[in-house]
Amino acid sequence: MRPWAGSWRWITLVLLAWGTLLFYIGGHLVRDSEHPERSSRELSKILAKLERLKQQNEDLRRMAESLRIPEGQAEAGSLAAGRLRSLEDQLTRAKQKIHSFQKLTGDGPGPTQEELRRKVENGVKEFWYFVRSEVKKLSNVEPSERQKYADTLLQDLGHQERSIMTDLYYLSQADGVGEWRMKEAKDLSDLVQNRITYLQNPPDCSKARKLVCNINKGCGYGCQLHHVVYCFMIAYGTQRTLILESHNWRYAPGGWETVFLPVSNTCSDRSGASTGHWSGEAHDKDVQVVELPIVDSLHPRPPYLPLAIPEDLAPRLHRLHGDPSVWWVSQFVKYLVRPQAWLENEIQQTTAKLGFKHPIIGVHVRRTDKVGTEAAFHPIEEYMQHVEEQFQLLARRVNLDKKRVYLATDDPSLLQEAKTKYPDYEFISDNSISWSAGLHNRYTENSLRGVILDIHFLSQTDFLVCTFSSQVCRVAYEIMQTLHPDASSYFYSLDDIYYFGGQNAHNQIAIYPHQPRNSEDIPLEPGDVIGVAGNHWDGYSKGINRKLGRTGLYPSYKVKEKIETVKYPLYPEADKLLTSQNK
Repeated sequence: MRPWAGSWRWITLVLLAWGTLLFYIGGHLVRDSEHPERSSRELSKILAKLERLKQQNEDLRRMAESLRIPEGQAEAGSLAAGRLRSLEDQLTRAKQKIHSFQKLTGDGPGPTQEELRRKVENGVKEFWYFVRSEVKKLSNVEPSERQKYADTLLQDLGHQERSIMTDLYYLSQADGVGEWRMKEAKDLSDLVQNRITYLQNPPDCSKARKLVCNINKGCGYGCQLHHVVYCFMIAYGTQRTLILESHNWRYAPGGWETVFLPVSNTCSDRSGASTGHWSGEAHDKDVQVVELPIVDSLHPRPPYLPLAIPEDLAPRLHRLHGDPSVWWVSQFVKYLVRPQAWLENEIQQTTAKLGFKHPIIGVHVRRTDKVGTEAAFHPIEEYMQHVEEQFQLLARRVNLDKKRVYLATDDPSLLQEAKTKYPDYEFISDNSISWSAGLHNRYTENSLRGVILDIHFLSQTDFLVCTFSSQVCRVAYEIMQTLHPDASSYFYSLDDIYYFGGQNAHNQIAIYPHQPRNSEDIPLEPGDVIGVAGNHWDGYSKGINRKLGRTGLYPSYKVKEKIETVKYPLYPEADKLLTSQNK
């Protein structure tokens, strides 16, 4: 076997060097894709390297062929032959990747992508021409005809807007980009879920550093879930195993584990050599068990609170997702709400019972205790206006056999009202859930079942119309992010923008200048940091220019999100385990 061992080592060394060089060139091209002038200067060099790699690949293939052992020889020979066949397979796949890579770098964007890009560009121009022309006509329209004229104009504008949005959707899927997005979303989620699992399952619970979180915050299910998410983020940031205290939970006295899977399979005991209340990451470094208060009482505040995201994942998240902060929150929600078997069965049975299927739009109407305190009253007509717009958009992409709406509400009378006012729609709802969501039934196991089902079905819809002042709506939106590569735009909120209770400041950065046109506007200069208070959903947002200290309105398109990044732990051991599992 000695000749084989030597040949095998030589082949392995050459393969390793070859793979390293290919990885370097691939990474070099990806980095340079953001600098076209540099890429173009080095393209010929890179292609020359690829040609040499092709030749090395061919040499290795011929060498492997010459070393092949005929069928039927000794077991040792069979083992070596198996290794060589594996090597040949790897070389074949690598050769295919080189051809694909060379074609991509040489040919540029695919024809579908360029065709759609030009179509969108033309659509935007035509949209502007139309608006400019119609607005000029307004001065010549008789006052008695202006309402009719405005209605017609809005219909025409809606048709053009949906045409452009449809083209943008197809552009996002063109030439393999959709497949890349699916894979990247899965890879990122697998990475984070694996790190959380690693953190939550220490080999020796008695020696693990722990962070204790009590679920019984004085609020509803969505609020309590977000409380646990906040605890989890700090546990992840401080490298402590989360111990969730949920005994005598107001929704389920048996605790969290009677509804969802345990947050740990190896460590649920909160005991330790030392215990203390949260007093800051640095101050608590020698304390084994730290108890965390609710976010309202947290002091000092660590950097790990939303809307910050991990620095090591930020470049990939910026590329993949329209709202990286929501994506990051959603990963902790995903881990927490893994259902027990009975709940999974309940979800499947209810899905069949309700006839839940796509296409479908979710509507969440929160009434009772929210109206007049945390939110304004919104009639069903306000929701259905946006539902209809989304169905008109969906009809351009999918076969729309019925206009289905999943209606979740704590007002039992709303279902019949919706059916009466909108007979052309099929409303899917469970009125028993609405009754259980009432104030007199809210903190019961039946109510918990209802809110979990409502959130599940809302998250499964193709689009969500709701009020983000409601925690239920925000949880559904967060779970929706785990079901699609990027569902950041799959919503319309009648009131707030997305927020996480107790979050750090939500800032934007001005990218275009703005001169106030009235007393309500604030000036902007590129680079100004704006603390956003909300979006008025009319083209304007409200916020404070932190440099000037002035609060007011500004055009929403003149700013971009300022995503804060934090140096979270990297969990290299967890990543190694994931890499070995994927081999």
